[in-house]
Amino acid sequence: MIPDDWTEHRRAEDRELLGWIRPEGDAWVAVNLLGREVPGVVDWLDAEASLDAIGLSWLADKWVLDREDGRAWAVRLVEVAPERIVVKTDDFGAIDASVEVIVLEWPAPRTLRHPEPGEHAVSPWG
Repeated sequence: MIPDDWTEHRRAEDRELLGWIRPEGDAWVAVNLLGREVPGVVDWLDAEASLDAIGLSWLADKWVLDREDGRAWAVRLVEVAPERIVVKTDDFGAIDASVEVIVLEWPAPRTLRHPEPGEHAVSPWG
């Protein structure tokens, strides 16, 4: 649930939600759609600029989900909302691959992350 003192920030061109801006003392913190803070406590205009600069392109990025068994699965974001985050295991372009859909709590857990340079996450079926 989004706290009452958070303010939505939408892209000017199409009003697409980019995140929120929340108070931090006398300053502000930008929060992306995953519920993660954009680094820095800044003034309002800088918080808006941070969210505008990040945009939504990161939603199409490759992601890794660290599993409790120590494996790192390659995943793609399917749905990002304050109610939940849904990912699916990456099919790596294979049309006959089975995928697993995983529902995560919001804000996104730290186990959902971008891959490290050179890291090769795997699918659960391969």
